[in-house]
Amino acid sequence: MKKTSPKKLSLPFDLYEKQAAVAQALAHPVRIAILNVLKQGPHCVQDIARHVSGKQSNISRHLSMMVAAGILTYEKQAQRVVYDIRTRCALRFFDCLSDCLKEQIENDRKVLKII
Repeated sequence: MKKTSPKKLSLPFDLYEKQAAVAQALAHPVRIAILNVLKQGPHCVQDIARHVSGKQSNISRHLSMMVAAGILTYEKQAQRVVYDIRTRCALRFFDCLSDCLKEQIENDRKVLKII
């Protein structure tokens, strides 16, 4: 396959790097679980850690990565930091992934019937 130089791409290569950073920020089971908690509404780190059965320090690192990628936002409320989803369209990405998995499972079922 012929390699395409970054200058010949239809979008600026910087944009691809930023898209990859967002995708990386979403590509971890704990971060997916965090988003599932936050889609119910804003939560503090302690609540999120309880819901995803993780250590608060570990959850804080995941939250920081998602904030840096622009997926989440936060607000300090007295002694607590409350996180919320900044870009709710990220949830549609997971809906799309679920649809892909459903199709794969259905195709696997068809193959199993043939066998």
